[in-house]
Parts: sequence; C-alpha cells; structure tokens
Amino acid sequence: MGWYTRWFGTPYYKLLYGHRDDADAAAWVEAIIGRWQLEPGANVLDLACGRGRHARHLAGSGMRVTGLDISAESISEARIAAPAARFLVHDMREPLKGERFDAICCLFTSMGYFDELADDQRVLDAVNEMLTPGGRFVLDFMNTPLVLSELVPEEEVEAGGVAFRITRCLEGDVLVKRIVAMEGAREHRFEERVQALLPDQIEEMAVRAGLVIEDRTDGPELHPFDPARSQRFVLWTRKPIA
Repeated sequence: MGWYTRWFGTPYYKLLYGHRDDADAAAWVEAIIGRWQLEPGANVLDLACGRGRHARHLAGSGMRVTGLDISAESISEARIAAPAARFLVHDMREPLKGERFDAICCLFTSMGYFDELADDQRVLDAVNEMLTPGGRFVLDFMNTPLVLSELVPEEEVEAGGVAFRITRCLEGDVLVKRIVAMEGAREHRFEERVQALLPDQIEEMAVRAGLVIEDRTDGPELHPFDPARSQRFVLWTRKPIA
C-alpha cells in the first residue's frame, strides 16, 4: 500500500495539520451547502474523509452523510467525532457498488497520492458512477504552479511537544515532503508524495470521467480562481442529467 496508509492514522499527522481546524471545516460545509442549495436529507459522500471534521458539520446540517477513507485509524476517530454519519474503510478508486449520492466532496488535497495518474482518473470515474444524474462534485486541490514557486525547502515546526523537521522537493512530477518527528529521544520518519497535478490536468480528468465543469474557485470563500495568486484550486462539477 502507499505512504498514506502509514502516515494518516498517526498522532503526528494530527499534530502537524492541527491548523486545519473545526472553523475551517465549518466554512467549507457552509460554502458547499449554500452553493448547491442542498436540502436536509440530501445524500452526501465525503471522499477521503479523514477524521470526519467535514462529515460532522455536514451531518449537523441535516445531510445523510457517508465518509470513506483508507485509514482504519482515521475512520475509528471519525465515528467518534460524527456519530450521526456512516463511515467505511474504503479505497477511493473503487465506487461503492449500488450506491448513489446527490453530492460528493473531496477536500484538503486528497488526490494525487498514487504512483500512476491512471489511478487518479479511476477516482474521478468512481465519483461519476456514484453521483445521481444532476449530482455535484467538488474537488479541493493545491494550486500546484504557485505552490512550487513558493516551495519552502526546509523548515522546523513544533506542535504538541513534538519537533518536526520537514523537507520538500520536486522529484520528477511528484511533490515530496519528508517529515521527521522527534519526540524526546525517539525519531519517526514519514513521507508524503503528491502528484504535481496542474489545474488543466485535473479539469481534463474530470471531463474524461463524464463530469461537467461549473466553476473554479480559491478555497471555501468562493473567490474566483486566480492562477497567479490562489493558494487552492477548487473545481466545482456536476454529472449531466442525460
């Protein structure tokens, strides 16, 4: 299995990304529900749901929520955080057979984890298969060209009594982040590897999967996407009715 199966379920991941807090999740959910005018009872899938912070707000807004993640540890925490939602350990490349959703979200750069771009295409193909006709899908990814231009090669971060040493580089078409977590005398090493997907590549894959592009924004504030300034590339799509 990939690097993500070893990293995502650890307490160090939670510490390092603690700034992605409850307020951030609430802003995303408010934007999604408002943009799509989702009514209570809408069937929503949180793809690569992590520890369930978005799912909890979706369920709290009256949605029927399913969360999928490949990390069993994250799913265990999500079930505690959002007991009103349903959570499954599942590979996002595979559709949930026989299930259809009114809306699907994939937030916080949760694509591009695979060695082959064909696997990212499988994710979008699965999304299209699981959407009801007219259903919506939103993908939140980094604005890769800007991220690479501002890449910080090395930094040190302290969180929760743990010192993190982080290095970043581009290896071919893959953005690699190497993380060393130092807790007292103990040292733990992890790695993130994300395909440096360009906005045009993501759009092409979405269209290839059968989705129609509705909009491009920068984060949950819904500002129009600006290739030169936007930190996030957020793609809003729908499945055609016919």
